[in-house]
Formats: sequence, C-alpha cells, structure tokens
Amino acid sequence: MAALPRLVCASSVVLVVWAGFCSAVCVEVPSETEAVQGTHMKLLCISCMKREEVTASTVVEWFYRPEGGKDEPIYEYRKRNHEFPSRFSGRLQWNGSKDMQDVSITVLNVTLNDSGIYTCNITREFEFEIHRPLFTSSRLIHLTVVEEAGEDFTSVISEIMMYILLVFLTLWLLIEMIYCYRKVSKAEEAAQENATDYLAIPSENKENCAVPVEE
Repeated sequence: MAALPRLVCASSVVLVVWAGFCSAVCVEVPSETEAVQGTHMKLLCISCMKREEVTASTVVEWFYRPEGGKDEPIYEYRKRNHEFPSRFSGRLQWNGSKDMQDVSITVLNVTLNDSGIYTCNITREFEFEIHRPLFTSSRLIHLTVVEEAGEDFTSVISEIMMYILLVFLTLWLLIEMIYCYRKVSKAEEAAQENATDYLAIPSENKENCAVPVEE
C-alpha cells in the first residue's frame, strides 16, 4: 500500500513535465528601436497567451505619438485588418501570427518623420462558459529613424580584435623566422669550425686519429 502514493506522485510529475513539453512555446522579444531611412521596419509586438486551451477573441490597436504630440490610431485588428488615415496610409502591413500571439506590423519605406513612440495595445476576451474575463497588455516602442546605418559596436570590436590578432601573428612569425635563422647560422658556423679544425690537423696526426681495429 505504501508504494501506491509514490506511484501516484511519480505519475503526477511525469504528467506535469509532459504538459510542459507539449505546451506551445511563446517568448516575448523586445522590438528593435532603430531603423534606416527608406527601409522596411518591423515593429515587433508579442503577447503570449497564458491560457492556450481557452478560446479567446483578440483586439489589437496600434498608436503613434510624435515628439511632443499625442497618440493617434494608425492600425487596428478586430477580426479583420483596418488601417486608419494617417501619415502611414498605404505603408502599414500586418505581420501577426494565426494564434494572435505575435501581433506585429511593418512600416514600409520608413522616413525620418516616422521617429516617435509606437504603442501596441492587446485586449483578449476569454470565452468561458460562466463569464468572459478581459485581459489587456501594452507595449511601447521608441523608434528612431536615421539616414544611414551606423556601424555596429560588436562589428567594430570584432574588426579591432582581428587586426590585433593579425599583428600578433605577424610578429610571432617574424620572431620564429629570426630564431630559426640564428639557429641555422650557428649550426653552419659550428660545422664550418669543425671542418676547419679537421683540415688543420697534419696528415700523420690524421692517421693516428684513426680508430684501431681489434683483431
């Protein structure tokens, strides 16, 4: 009988782990905040649904606020896409996913006047049998548009490290060449000295230098 509770406990752990692996993975990633003039900029807005097993209707609202201005609606998703008349007319593209966890939009042909604060509001209404609770979340994106792409700090550091490595390898190779040259030169000098000493020995001494052969 004591083994039964242990078996139930182990089964529960296995079920929890299995459910964790089988549940959909959703990671809330922040959007990029710098765009280059004339390119397309994706305003990333991800809101993970906490109750994947429950049906929910989602409403997405996008707002834009210029420097020192007020929020103005630019895009809305309410069962269908709707673009509001604004400076972005004809330049907004829906990039949301089917499960409505990714509700991003893309601004086409970004201009310098597109710099500002973008707000992504998500409202979910869960469809339970007894009640229909509402959950809301919001994301702010401070976008800066530049004329030309600046060098990435990581790439600059990589280039500097590459040049330092090349200089180090060049110096190391030069030192190795000098060391090998001096070593070869000393070996040649030693061989030349031995040859000179041998030639300086008289003929009779050379015969005496021969190793006697034992019979």
